[in-house]
Amino acid sequence: MRHVAAADGCRLAVHTVGDGPPLLCVPGGPGRAAEYLEDLGGLSRGRRLLLLDNRGTGASDLPADRSSLQVDRLADDVADVQRELALSPADLLGHSAGCLVVLLHAMRRSDGVRRLVLVTPSGRPFSWVPDDLDEIRSQRSGEPWFADASEAQAAMEHANPRLRSQMEKETRPFWYGRWDERAQTHAAGADRQMSLRASAGFAPQSGFDPVAVRDSLREIRAEVLIVVGGRDALTGASVADRLADVLPKADVVTIDAAGHFPWADEPDAFRASVESFLAG
Repeated sequence: MRHVAAADGCRLAVHTVGDGPPLLCVPGGPGRAAEYLEDLGGLSRGRRLLLLDNRGTGASDLPADRSSLQVDRLADDVADVQRELALSPADLLGHSAGCLVVLLHAMRRSDGVRRLVLVTPSGRPFSWVPDDLDEIRSQRSGEPWFADASEAQAAMEHANPRLRSQMEKETRPFWYGRWDERAQTHAAGADRQMSLRASAGFAPQSGFDPVAVRDSLREIRAEVLIVVGGRDALTGASVADRLADVLPKADVVTIDAAGHFPWADEPDAFRASVESFLAG
């Protein structure tokens, strides 16, 4: 691990896993430390993964200025890390909320990004409401945890933040393609990897215009791979096609048996898809 100083002095931790051409990886949550990315299903066998702890998470500093936890600032942090580590042009990977971070970065600095991997992105920042969540969840109705998870999912909509945090634990089976021991161990890590302050501070500043940002995606010159899970009941799978319609150079890979963390559910399929794309 090494620390990189952001423009405002905040120290950002970057963890290195594996060897080979670098791939800068930005986690989601929002507010979750990069540890949960692990080695991205063995992607580290041929790539040097640079796993960034966003400010306020993991081994990175929690800034005194809480407004700097917003996603706009996190995109600037990616630029600072890229410059400090001499990654230009860079291959980048974002997961979940981290997809918005790397997309904002690529919009602002199009010449600095070569290839971009978006893993299970959310459409909500662009005012796209997921339209396939009910169908995806209903496919799991025969599983023993389904009733409790569904009840908690419905109650979360009207719960206060503290109660919502507790109910979320009941919904975690919906995050994965299989609720087996591997998934349960991975999910349990969220309890210590999450920063509630970083999560709460992530929301874009008041001037953020989802439609304008969505239109600006057309300016991204990098080649893009969008990877989604067919069993992702957190952000859904249909968002991939919507993003691909806007991004000029985008391909979509759907891993049918995977959920929101495809490298945990289907590591071989995930690794093969990303390796092939990065190799060009």
